[in-house]
Amino acid sequence: MDAATARQWIERWDLQQEVGQPDREERFTALIDAVEEVAGEMEPLVLDIGCGPGSLGIRLVRRLPGATVIGVDADPVTLALGRAAYGEEITFADTDLRDPAWPSRLALGRPADAAVSTTALHWLPEESLRTLYKELAAILRPGGVFLNGDGLREDPEQAPVLDRLGRALTDREDRRRFPEGHRESWSGWWEAVAADPSLASLYTERAVRDLTGHHGPTGARLLRTHADALRDAGFAEVGTLWQRGHSRLLCAIR
Repeated sequence: MDAATARQWIERWDLQQEVGQPDREERFTALIDAVEEVAGEMEPLVLDIGCGPGSLGIRLVRRLPGATVIGVDADPVTLALGRAAYGEEITFADTDLRDPAWPSRLALGRPADAAVSTTALHWLPEESLRTLYKELAAILRPGGVFLNGDGLREDPEQAPVLDRLGRALTDREDRRRFPEGHRESWSGWWEAVAADPSLASLYTERAVRDLTGHHGPTGARLLRTHADALRDAGFAEVGTLWQRGHSRLLCAIR
């Protein structure tokens, strides 16, 4: 696939990602601000975990041109789009985060300064998520940062009103920013991919790799699940840097 066509697909991807994430660009900005603050004068090594087609990684490397960004994902469709569109600026690694051996396949050569992720890790089973955070703690340098932008809810059993209000604020923001609704949904984007002859075989490969499930497990969508797992993995500080409703930027310091 040529770069121009790949970028058209990624533009459609970005638009459908705003369904339920109306503040996506603002959250990207906050995340990259934090990486820039941690990096200082360094040229940081940044891992984009569950990178998709590189929407976050390309924004990061263009703001911080000295950064080395490695995108890690196992989805053959989004990896193909990212490589075609941004392969000269980002390194894409085809490796499954559910496999505990994934860090060794990156051959980093030095500890990472930051690991980032957006709207990806809630797909993982809770046990895999806990293992992943332990692996990240091992490959980040002391003082390095992990930043996760996602819709992470309060536990509805422990804080039902906060959970309801968090979802309500995101819904209200969505209606304000997109009063006429969205042009394409998540499922609609994937239906278009499956119908495109140039992507159909990669779409089929997703099923072979067991990547076609829609929503992740309930526990992986809860703030406390991530915060507890990060502390158990050895991160020194864990907290929310930015938030609107249940959309938040969770930060952990190694």
